[in-house]
Amino acid sequence: MTQVAKALLVDDRRENLMALEAILQGLPVQSVAVESGEAALKQLLVDDFAVILLDAQMPDMDGFETASHIKRRERTRHVPIIFLTAADRDAQLALRGYAAGAVDYLTKPFDPWVLRAKVSVFVELWTKTRQLTTQSEMVRERDAQWRLLTDAVDEATTMLRGGDDPETVARTVAVLEQARWGATS
Repeated sequence: MTQVAKALLVDDRRENLMALEAILQGLPVQSVAVESGEAALKQLLVDDFAVILLDAQMPDMDGFETASHIKRRERTRHVPIIFLTAADRDAQLALRGYAAGAVDYLTKPFDPWVLRAKVSVFVELWTKTRQLTTQSEMVRERDAQWRLLTDAVDEATTMLRGGDDPETVARTVAVLEQARWGATS
């Protein structure tokens, strides 16, 4: 089953969330929109995300505090965060965003095509990482099967060296047939 990449959109203004959803429309990503840092942290407990688009300035828990909580959790530490803010191009805010763990910091108004391109890169990286994880699990399973087969062949070889009476040969054949059955299941 292929899992769809998700983008977590966090902004206290519903119209901004709707605009972000429209910008991401058509990309191979499912948008999940929440209106607070607290809601974002709760969402991160139940879902995995390819990228987080996080408003820097929100009431209660701002984007910087939200990002610091995200980066402290082992499960979410590596999720890329792109800060979005309506603030002027204050270099201090950008530095604060990067210090909080952001991979990028965009000020509004931003070019929607640039944001789409950035999100696309993170979705592709997320997808490739999932594929590599699946392939790695398959290789581990094959290695385990190979070890079982090798052990069975070693056991059968030892048994055959032990004598040529019919009972030994029958046990050896049984070991090899069991190994073959285990390798094909």
